[in-house]
Amino acid sequence: MKKAYSKYCSVAVISAIYVLAGIAGWLLFIRLGYSPFSLHPLVRLLCADVLATTVVWAFGLLYENVSVYDPYWSVFPPVAYLLWAFYTGVWSYPVLLLLIATWYWGCRLTGNWLITFKGMAHEDWRYTKYRSQRPLVFHLINFFGLNMMPTLVVFAAMLPGLQLFYAEPLDHGPWSMVIGIFGFIVCLSSATIQLIADSQSRSFRASHPGQVCNVGLWKAGRHPNYFGEIQFWWGIWIIYASQQGIDQYIGGAIAMSALFLCISIPLMEQRQLSNKPGYAAYRRQTRLLI
Repeated sequence: MKKAYSKYCSVAVISAIYVLAGIAGWLLFIRLGYSPFSLHPLVRLLCADVLATTVVWAFGLLYENVSVYDPYWSVFPPVAYLLWAFYTGVWSYPVLLLLIATWYWGCRLTGNWLITFKGMAHEDWRYTKYRSQRPLVFHLINFFGLNMMPTLVVFAAMLPGLQLFYAEPLDHGPWSMVIGIFGFIVCLSSATIQLIADSQSRSFRASHPGQVCNVGLWKAGRHPNYFGEIQFWWGIWIIYASQQGIDQYIGGAIAMSALFLCISIPLMEQRQLSNKPGYAAYRRQTRLLI
């Protein structure tokens, strides 16, 4: 049975869980540094990320609430990038653009989680659906699909930014800086789109409960918040590409786009069609993304 904590107590509990997860990850990262296998620091960081996710997953089991994992998406990238700057001692202008963009995005997304978070007794509808419909394999879905897969996709999307701390910039002249600033603007605009979209959605739901939100950005696209998230990670890649060009690290942004287009958006569309009679008409009249 889920424990009924107040919202403030629930936030404190989740904060403590994340501190423990971060400490566990950091200790593993340090320990692997003494490994005889000479692991690359980014491999060690991935291992630390996986361990931290596992700690969060374990507490989700303890509290019978998969939503314990929800803030991890927006907390890990900005913290990891900042720690990486201190670890490598690299504070180049592309890295500074990366840090500013990621912290703006992360604070905005975590702030939205705080606003909408109802406490430890509440679990996201998607997790409840999997729990009720597939009880026999739910724990496998929970660990690999709901916790570990997002962690790995986010890490893949972070790789272009992490490579900025290691790669020597190519000689593209002033165009390199122009493209980097463009990527930075893409990131800031993406987080701002999400901020506006979430604010418009909350205001509309409060005054029009049960109706389809079709105002503001939601009139231009059915999922402007998801559009902003997809665009943000392409912005991170553009900052990287301004220094290194197009290479294999584009795969992270592609994987992030696929996650939303193939999983998150179809799930949301199915729910909206089931719960809101007017959504079918809205869907015919409105584009998928902005």
